[in-house]
Amino acid sequence: MMNRRKKLRLIQFTLLVLGVLIISFTYFDSKKNLKYNIVSKETQDKIKMQIKNKNQEDNVFFDIEYSGLDLNGNRYILKSERATNSKFNQEIVNLETVIAYFYFKDDTVLEVKSKQGKYNNKTLDMIFEGNVEAIYEKSYLTAQKAVFSNSEGFLTISNNVKVKDAKGSISADELLFDITKQTLDIASFNNNKINANINLE
Repeated sequence: MMNRRKKLRLIQFTLLVLGVLIISFTYFDSKKNLKYNIVSKETQDKIKMQIKNKNQEDNVFFDIEYSGLDLNGNRYILKSERATNSKFNQEIVNLETVIAYFYFKDDTVLEVKSKQGKYNNKTLDMIFEGNVEAIYEKSYLTAQKAVFSNSEGFLTISNNVKVKDAKGSISADELLFDITKQTLDIASFNNNKINANINLE
C-alpha cells in the first residue's frame, strides 16, 4: 500500500515538474521569438535613427502667414501651407506650397507661387523654388526659381524663364527686376539667345 502511494506521488511530482518545465520553456521561448522576430535588427536601427532625427528635427507649423513692409516701403504677405524652421537657426523658415503678394506703391500687385521656398525672418529675403508662377498686371511668368532680396531691392527670376503678355512673349535665362527703379533687365547665359515675340500694335 505504501509503495503504491509513493509511486503515485513520485509520478505526480514528476508530471508537475515536467509541466512546469514545458510551460517555462514555452513562455520564455515565445518571449525570445517576440523579441527578435517581431522587430528585426534593421527596423530597430531605423526607429532609433528616426528618434534621433526627430530630436534634431525642425519645428513644424501649418498654414502660416508673414506680412510686413520691405525696405522700400512696399507691403507684402507671404503664406505657406507647411513651414519648418531649424532649432539651430531660427532665422530661416523652410516653406511648402507658397504664395506671396507684393503690393507696390503704384497700386500694382505682384503674385508669386511656388512648390517650396525659404524666408529669412531677419532680413526679410525670400526664395521661391519649383514651378514658380508669377502674375503682374496682365503678364504671366513661369520659372524654376525666384529670389527676392529685400536688402538690395531686387527680384531675380531664373531657370527656364518664360513670360507671356498681351504684347508678346519672352524666354530667357534670367530676369532681374529692380523694385526701387521699377526696371527690368533680361539676361541669357552661355551664348544663348533671348527669344522674344513682341506685338507692336
